[in-house]
Amino acid sequence: MTIDEYIDAVKDRLLSDGIVVSFRVIRERATLIDGHLRVRVDLAGGDRLDFSEYVRRTPSDEIIVATYSYHWTDADQRPIRRWDNAFHHPSLPNFPYHVHIGVDEAVQSSESVDIFVVLDTIRESIGAL
Repeated sequence: MTIDEYIDAVKDRLLSDGIVVSFRVIRERATLIDGHLRVRVDLAGGDRLDFSEYVRRTPSDEIIVATYSYHWTDADQRPIRRWDNAFHHPSLPNFPYHVHIGVDEAVQSSESVDIFVVLDTIRESIGAL
């Protein structure tokens, strides 16, 4: 898979996912070795997801999401969940992967995620198809 193919797969998912009402690409850049995608997504029920992914191609031609941030908010822009892999909270298991939960943004350890996992998680949470 190339960087362009990965970005196309993300956009295809956004176009076909029933919880996505609309989306706007804010930034898109792709080269042979890396890429960046920043998107604002309007979700069912008035929620919003703003996300940014920086992806790279490894020497074995695997595409990895190297840096990410996904901000899921409700219709009033109150935080529901925010996943990122910024290098803070080093005491958490699975550092740097973590999630901030709720309006108080309580921090919990997380697994590494990508936009596909995040959309699946949101769908399960809001119960939309």
